[in-house]
Amino acid sequence: MLGAIAGDIIGSVYEWNNIKTTEFPLFQKHSRFTDDSVLSVAVADSILNDKSFAESYKHYYALYPTAGYGGRFTQWACSDSYEPYNSFGNGSAMRVASIGFACNQWEKVLLLAQESAIATHNHPEGIKGAQAVAGAIFLARQGESKRSIKKFIQKNFHYDLNQSLDKIRPHYKFDVTCQGSVPQAIRAFLESKNYEDAIRKAVSIGGDSDTIACISGGIAQAFYGEVPPAISKQSLAILDKRLRNIVQTFNQTFCLK
Repeated sequence: MLGAIAGDIIGSVYEWNNIKTTEFPLFQKHSRFTDDSVLSVAVADSILNDKSFAESYKHYYALYPTAGYGGRFTQWACSDSYEPYNSFGNGSAMRVASIGFACNQWEKVLLLAQESAIATHNHPEGIKGAQAVAGAIFLARQGESKRSIKKFIQKNFHYDLNQSLDKIRPHYKFDVTCQGSVPQAIRAFLESKNYEDAIRKAVSIGGDSDTIACISGGIAQAFYGEVPPAISKQSLAILDKRLRNIVQTFNQTFCLK
């Protein structure tokens, strides 16, 4: 799941300062981890330690309250309620990468992705976004081709993955819905040549750059087999000790077998 976190960190400086090019420095002075990384770690922690997703989300929000969460998530995380709020925002998709890496059965991927989503995002589109991203990571880990991944995601989740980035990029605007950002993130992966290229293409779309790069990065890591060492090292250095320990434990448990 480090691929997702690295995508978040790289995309963090472009979320509110969109660029429409693949030519940019990967890391800058203000590169940081955001809520995408925090909640990705929360999901991984739930898997590693058999915790409920809702409890992990609230716990990690309390630890990192200024990471940049959406307004409705913040209200939920600060409340005493554990009831979901019917969201179809891309938060369910941005945090789900570890499920695609941890599960070795398709049915388990779908079930856990759904569980991770419905703690907050119980709208059908919120669930679909999480399942599609986790499913794409699972398929990539299984050695499926990009053509097969594309066909499978289109058939099972009904996303249009045919529009090229060159067609998407000029008119794409900020969209935090699953249906308005997950297909674009998957398309960035499909057009990529390697992990770094996937991140560059994801950021170049514009919009919710850190989340789009987070989603693309998780799939790209699964498909290409690694996060390049320089990107991995820099990303881990930006995380604090708590987050870094969970990422490294998860990697040792599920990604080095």
